This record gives sequence, C-alpha cells and structure tokens, in this order.
Amino acid sequence: MKLDHIAVAGENLHDAVAHVEDALGVEMRPGGVHSHFGTHNRLLGLADGLYLEAIAIDPDAPELAWPRWFDLDRFSGAPRLHNWICRVDDLDDALAGLDVDAGQPVSLARGDLRWRMAVPGSGVLPFDNAYPALIQWDVTLTPGDMLTASGCTLRRLEISHPEAGALARAVGLNDPRVAITPGAPGMEASFDTPHGVRVLS
Repeated sequence: MKLDHIAVAGENLHDAVAHVEDALGVEMRPGGVHSHFGTHNRLLGLADGLYLEAIAIDPDAPELAWPRWFDLDRFSGAPRLHNWICRVDDLDDALAGLDVDAGQPVSLARGDLRWRMAVPGSGVLPFDNAYPALIQWDVTLTPGDMLTASGCTLRRLEISHPEAGALARAVGLNDPRVAITPGAPGMEASFDTPHGVRVLS
C-alpha cells in the first residue's frame, strides 16, 4: 500500500478549488467527470508522484441509484481535506487481507485512465471516512506521473481520529509523511510550496 493522492471535497467544485488555491498559492489544472459517481474534479501535481484532487458533485449529473464515493452525498459545510487514497498492486488481494470493510471493487474510467477503486456500498469508508480509499491503477502512467509539476511537495499528512491506534493498525502504512494521531476526526496536510510552507485542512 502506498500513498497515491489526497482529496479536498466541497459542496461545489468552485469552492473546493478555491480552498486549495488560496491555501497553497498555486493554480489547479483541469480534471474531468466521473460519470459513474456523478462527480467532477480538478487536479494538482505534487512531487514524488503524488497529486491533489479537488472533487465535488457534478450538478449536471443525473440522479444515481447508488451512493457516491467519498461520502459526498452527505458532505456539507466549508470545503476541506476530506479523503486520502492509497494505491495497491492487486485490489482484490488487498481487500481480502483487511480486517475492515473498505468496500467492493468498482471499475472506472476517465479519458485514457483506467482504474479500480474500493467503494463501500454506503459510500462511507471505515473509521468515519478516516480510512484511505484503495485504488488499483490499470494504466502505466497515472495522474501523478502525468500532471505538470506545481512546485509543491507534501511534507506531512496528519489523519486524526479518536481510535487512532486501531486505525493505524488497520491501515498498516509505512510512510514517514503520514501520521495518524488521536483526536476528533479530521485531516491536515502541510506542503513545501513556491511561497514557503503552507497548510491545507
């Protein structure tokens, strides 16, 4: 399991993008539409093959017969860092080895990109959405490989939750940039940017 990207959600995409750009002082790039889940996004390339996504419900999308990913159907309030996404080589094997229900594989596509994402039937990830969404890329080049560098590097991603110990054991990620700490559910990330160290929450 490796950190792949992090996601900022908003009640609309304009607000989510503005939240990222105001915090980091850089401009996000065009993304696209996820028709299966009725969402759309914009993207920001980070160093080390990572990227940042701003995501929201697409107001032009038709009604869905299933919950959206990232628990976006229940999202409200100010835009904020809402999810983190980890890459695995074999999604089926990864899910079979977990002690938590991280969802079922859903095959997805956007343009030339192909991937599988584990999405719970409720749309809600374990530990109040503090558990990472798991992704298996089915392409050679991922967005993290292809996006124009923004000059931003992730320094630290902190995920807080009252059951931090259980969450850390369930995740089992060995990444010095990622810290799982006790506290109210929430996320905060710090970055080296062209404007110095900036914080996004």
